[in-house]
Amino acid sequence: MKRGKRYKELIKLIEQEKAYTVDETIAILPKLKSAKFDESIEAVYVLNVDPKHADQNVRGVISLPNGTGKKVKVLVFAKGDDARAAENAGADIVGAEELIDKIAKENFLDFDVAIATKDMMRDIGKIAKILGPRKLMPNPKAGTVTDDVAKAVKDFKAGKIEYRVDKTGVIHTIIGKISFTAEQIKENLLTLNEAILKARPASVKGQYITKAFISLTMSPSLRIDAQDLLKLKK
Repeated sequence: MKRGKRYKELIKLIEQEKAYTVDETIAILPKLKSAKFDESIEAVYVLNVDPKHADQNVRGVISLPNGTGKKVKVLVFAKGDDARAAENAGADIVGAEELIDKIAKENFLDFDVAIATKDMMRDIGKIAKILGPRKLMPNPKAGTVTDDVAKAVKDFKAGKIEYRVDKTGVIHTIIGKISFTAEQIKENLLTLNEAILKARPASVKGQYITKAFISLTMSPSLRIDAQDLLKLKK
């Protein structure tokens, strides 16, 4: 991949072979800002797991104490009182069968999170092949299939996120914006880190976190010392 002049300059600020402590990483991040917009901060965890085994499919839901800094567009599949509750809670898009048809026929995917009441799941199954590959399919484990849609909407608007390993055993997730203070970034990272450590499958032997990285939207990645992550406490 061809890299621009600015990117090549940023690379010089990083020791490629070094694994930085969390505090060192967070201190360097502001120096890597190169875009005019408020860049997102992405954390990447490479885990010693095999997602093909159900018990090693690491995933969960957490509420970041300082949110992600991103405006989350929430869609809700619901009817009647539940639909009204979702609208009152601040859902951006609310509907039932007509919304399912719109997604099926128009490939409408202009939202970040999809929440559904349990009674809607049978109908939503019709568009599982559209939502699933994009990680938008409502799921009880992610807190997106619920009878309390108002609470779910408020939680995701406030910074609740889902983390999960991909098929290669890697977790990618946004933990904030570069405009956040160092303390806010660290708080969010520690919240994610603690959740991932608690989710360690009992069947995993040896080192669980093999590598970890942090980067900005437009920056190269900083490698974090995996051993430092194991010591951290919220």
